Amino acid sequence: MKTIALITVIYNNYEVLEDLYVSLKKQSDFSYHLYIADASSKKQTIDVTGIPHTVISTENKGYAHGVNVGLKQAIKDGYTEFCVMNNDIYFEKDFIKSIRTTFEKNPRSLIGGKIYYAPNYEYHDRYKTEDRGNVLWYAGGNVDWNHSNTQHKGVDEVDTGTYDKIVQTDFITGCFMCFDKKVIDTIGFWDESYFLYYEDADYCERAKRKNIPLIFNPDIVIWHKNAQSTDGSGSKLHERYQKSAHFKFGMKYAPLRTKLHLLKNRFL
Repeated sequence: MKTIALITVIYNNYEVLEDLYVSLKKQSDFSYHLYIADASSKKQTIDVTGIPHTVISTENKGYAHGVNVGLKQAIKDGYTEFCVMNNDIYFEKDFIKSIRTTFEKNPRSLIGGKIYYAPNYEYHDRYKTEDRGNVLWYAGGNVDWNHSNTQHKGVDEVDTGTYDKIVQTDFITGCFMCFDKKVIDTIGFWDESYFLYYEDADYCERAKRKNIPLIFNPDIVIWHKNAQSTDGSGSKLHERYQKSAHFKFGMKYAPLRTKLHLLKNRFL
């Protein structure tokens, strides 16, 4: 049975790792190895007792750089199946089992799962108490080329089962993205010229242009404490990184009309 390499990046926010650790310790399938690329400015000792892991000290050159550091070490160690994941997520006991099944059925693919807001991390305050933890953050995705934006299906909706089928999708979020070495052999590593945001969209576009399918599997379920690496969703830091990366992504892939619109908005 193959062991799956889990890749995550940390920058100073060590406290968010606890829920990830707890989730990994209760898995029904323990054939995984956690790689933590630690790009923190003031590094601390990371106690991951009871979890097979490797901590890699690296410079803060952005999320894509940290992901690549983890991927390259995992490949060096002999792993061929990888899951890139945010550090601020948690999941139930069959998480690894569900990933393994999806890998077996979908080689040479990008794979995403159903992601909910962690309770009380929702963007809006309109939800009933009993709905918290069942509000969707991602259930597949699209790219709006008129604005060069990535869009999450189901975002902010209370889940009623609408997105319960395994389907091909147009965008997979870097909050959780799995792929095997055949993908890396075909399109390479993540583009490190993106510091934060849209590096996932870039990887998806490169995959699609090489006929690599993007698979959304709702059997893989995750809860996400949204935007904890950038002071929270809607913060000035969050918006600054998003605007810069959005411009870069659009200028690289969007139709000419959209590129002209992006240039106008940026410089006029």
